[in-house]
Amino acid sequence: MGHTCNSIIINAPYAKIFDISNDIPLWTKLFGGEYQKAEIVEKIDNLITFRLTDDEGKSWVSWRLLFKDKYFAYAERKDPLFPFKYMKIIWLYTPKPQGVELTWIQHFEMDDKAKFNDEQVEGFINGHSKDNLKIFKEVIEKETARQNA
Repeated sequence: MGHTCNSIIINAPYAKIFDISNDIPLWTKLFGGEYQKAEIVEKIDNLITFRLTDDEGKSWVSWRLLFKDKYFAYAERKDPLFPFKYMKIIWLYTPKPQGVELTWIQHFEMDDKAKFNDEQVEGFINGHSKDNLKIFKEVIEKETARQNA
């Protein structure tokens, strides 16, 4: 099993952080070019089904449950699962004196036929997550400052 946990403090109101970070079409910007497309397939109450297309043109569908009142979101990759056996993602939003700590937890297992193993993918995810969290912080803090100006 692979497991990653990365976080960053964002100096903005919680509601703003939650709303911007869960704006799926905005992920093309928030994830630093990692996704060419981020499209909502269906939205029913707090359940969003969406399609991501990466920078190599590969697409997959995932679903995401938003629990704004509970300070977290939960997601799973749906179709195709490959190169994973499963991919589960939790985003936690924890109020702190200096802002809100956004934590990304990813729990997964790679398919036996995948090019990379769990440990290798942990390394990739940790690197990308740290870079992407910095982008989230920058975009959200700039947007908050712009709206407060």
